[in-house]
Amino acid sequence: MTPKAIILTPDEVRRALTRIAHEIIERNKGAENLALIGVHTRGIPLARRLAEKLSALEGVDVPTGMLDITLYRDDLSEVAQQPIIRETQVPFDLRDRRVILVDDVLYTGRTVRAALDALIDLGRPAGIQLAVLVDRGHRELPIRADYVGKNLPTAASEVVKVKLQETDDVDSVELWDMEALR
Repeated sequence: MTPKAIILTPDEVRRALTRIAHEIIERNKGAENLALIGVHTRGIPLARRLAEKLSALEGVDVPTGMLDITLYRDDLSEVAQQPIIRETQVPFDLRDRRVILVDDVLYTGRTVRAALDALIDLGRPAGIQLAVLVDRGHRELPIRADYVGKNLPTAASEVVKVKLQETDDVDSVELWDMEALR
């Protein structure tokens, strides 16, 4: 099976993350008091990569965390009888920090809504922003990303697969027909 299209190559993924890092610095006037929190699964390595870029550009340590949103999903009963709960790890105080939630794909907005609920349960940050590698449209909730690597108009019958070196041994974004994945 092959994807319908390769949307981002490894170099394009790297460039998109570099651009997002620069946009974060520009909007926040530096990287002071920032923290990045990745949403399981692929948001975590993306958050770590962005934090490394921000630290290299600004010379400040940018802490990262990981967020499991499983119990905050509005479709939890439809997903699985026994949902897999992963680790949430935010080893820093959220107060007075601008938190950037990081995820791989923004689609309906329901994952982001769940992530916001989970994050607020951990504390009250000074502000929350959203960074995604791909925004594919089809929103069901009034949610918009602050930083986007690639805007990708898609059909409802298409699937966007993000692959990262840390989880899949390669960096790429692929577009698939849902029928091809069945």
